Amino acid sequence: MSRLADSFWRAAAYCLHPRVIGLSLLPLIVSAALAFGLGYFFWEAAVAGVRATMESWSLIDGMLKWLDSLGAASFRTVLAPIIVLAMAVPALVVLSLLLVALLMTPSMVDLVAQRRFASLERKRGAGFVASLSWSLGHTVLCVVLLIASLPFWLIPPLALILPPLIWGWLGYRVFTFDVLAEHASGPERRRLISEHRMPLLVLGLATGYLGAAPAAIWALGALTIAFAPVLILVSVWLYTLVFAFSSLWFAHYALAALQEMRRADTLSDRAPDPVMDALPANYATAPPRIVDDVDGVDGVDDRQDPAPGAAPRIENKPSPL
Repeated sequence: MSRLADSFWRAAAYCLHPRVIGLSLLPLIVSAALAFGLGYFFWEAAVAGVRATMESWSLIDGMLKWLDSLGAASFRTVLAPIIVLAMAVPALVVLSLLLVALLMTPSMVDLVAQRRFASLERKRGAGFVASLSWSLGHTVLCVVLLIASLPFWLIPPLALILPPLIWGWLGYRVFTFDVLAEHASGPERRRLISEHRMPLLVLGLATGYLGAAPAAIWALGALTIAFAPVLILVSVWLYTLVFAFSSLWFAHYALAALQEMRRADTLSDRAPDPVMDALPANYATAPPRIVDDVDGVDGVDDRQDPAPGAAPRIENKPSPL
């Protein structure tokens, strides 16, 4: 957890770097242009489709007529646009995360590596095509999960839990791959993700809840419709900043973990060789050999045994004759 906290504060400080601020403008411009373009061409059709769908459901239509009888006829007018905006927010979140991962993450990882890990070898385990395929594949899966979980959003506790969990899982999978694509080899990346799965998942969940925070600006009721163009621009900018910070957080944590893993592997490879072969078990306890000495002094042969492979020693013994 200390590495998570250290990476958090480093990422927050790096967000003030002029290069990071400049990089955040590109995803903002692209996503804002897409949001305004889609809104200009499809807003009316989307609102009309949602309104027709609600009126085709007898239960919802009966509730709306009941609200009309209570003098809340204006609620019918604003309900369809609010639903369209509520469905557009998750799409903005996923779009912002994908753009940050593709357009900002490589440059920010390079910035972190230059300033903190200049000596870390770049093994280039994955290129741009592999990173793009990984990000798009997980983004499609995330969209499927979001659509499948829409009915559960009607339950108040789950509406605050499920979307951040799905976005957090997406951030964990995408950012971890992207920040290690340049420096780690394929086996190193898989090993690091396996060994640090829980911290990286916690980091991803924190990213998911940070990504859900900008959605609070849409809790303005009917005012969201009047200020929708401005709120879309502000929300896209906030999402870009949140995911840029998350990318830096992942970069600081993952590169530090990669450096530590390589250092540990290097130390294990350089383990010293044994200084000498193991001695025989009876080396210290074997008694001296008693022989018939030719000198007749003490009966103990003090001479060394011949080395293995050497010619046998001929001992001079007195003849019995």
